[in-house]
Amino acid sequence: MQEQVTVSQLLSAPAFLFAKTMNIDEAYYSAVDLLKALIAIPSLSREEDQAADYMYNFLQSHGLEVFRKGNNNWCFAHPYDAAKPTILLNSHIDTVKAASTWTKNPLEPLEEEGKLYGLGSNDAGASLVSLLHTFLVLREKALPYNLLFLASCEEEVSGKNGAETALPELPPISFAIVGEPTGMNAAIAEKGLMVLDCVVHGKSGHAARNEGDNAIYKALPIIEKFRDYQFPKQTNLLGPVKMTVSVIKAGTQHNVVPDRCEFTVDVRSNECYTNEEIFNILKEEMDCDITPRSFRLNSSSIDTNHPFVQRAQLLGKTIYGSPTLSDQTFMRFPSLKMGPGDSARSHTADEFIYLDEIREAIQIYVKLLDGLEL
Repeated sequence: MQEQVTVSQLLSAPAFLFAKTMNIDEAYYSAVDLLKALIAIPSLSREEDQAADYMYNFLQSHGLEVFRKGNNNWCFAHPYDAAKPTILLNSHIDTVKAASTWTKNPLEPLEEEGKLYGLGSNDAGASLVSLLHTFLVLREKALPYNLLFLASCEEEVSGKNGAETALPELPPISFAIVGEPTGMNAAIAEKGLMVLDCVVHGKSGHAARNEGDNAIYKALPIIEKFRDYQFPKQTNLLGPVKMTVSVIKAGTQHNVVPDRCEFTVDVRSNECYTNEEIFNILKEEMDCDITPRSFRLNSSSIDTNHPFVQRAQLLGKTIYGSPTLSDQTFMRFPSLKMGPGDSARSHTADEFIYLDEIREAIQIYVKLLDGLEL
């Protein structure tokens, strides 16, 4: 039986010991050990310093030259060859805050009945360690492309210091796999996100008298219009643009007619519109002040004829459109989302990953990437 190697042993071993290709068993055990170590390190978005340091040291311990910007770390399998296309393997090291209903210690990795419990185990620690160990399995092979691994930060808050900062530092990318829990199916499109702050104005007055112009009442039909409005363009992959009024603020006290009603709209864009196009349409359609927080989180997609997508389908993998956002939104090159685990487990109490999902992920990634021609 393969002896498990602890993370402390990995980090204390001479780097030259790792200048070789791992087999799947070695990669699996090392991946699980690394995931356990990362679970035990607090790594909330914008507070990932310790986890980033740990990743930097882990990569260096494998004899890799590591590049770093902020809390983003990346490395190449071989010296970069500008004549070859480049494939990027990316996932994130940060987590959300633990839900209050955890029954276990979220920062204590617990292996139980084939599951590994811990904050970030499913989203997206399992994807991170599986992609990294796929990189280590393939690193010494004669690949027809450059292979690049990036462990990024601030994904859970779409932060400006995460992948968005790291990507401009990288050479031109031909294709990327973004590690997120998809059951190892291929999310070939994902919705974008735009948050709108809206204001409806009225006129204050005494609630006991027939005075003023109630901003809440004026806002109600506008809120209903946001609920019911249909953008004409949609696709089978991502469906229609979805808008949800998620926050409302109005009024100062019970006996004053409110002169201002503020509400927030969560907009999930499909690949038919940019966020700026959606904003311009709504500005004409809605009778209120609308301010977008950002246009930067647009939808993304990849052609179904892409060689990687074709390989995934040959392996029996489902292709689909994802309603959730990832660092794919910052990638202006072909990319898709694929990783072990289940999106429904993300951000939940007692989050877990099945250990077998990690082994299977490494096996599938290797099958899909080994010898891939772009």
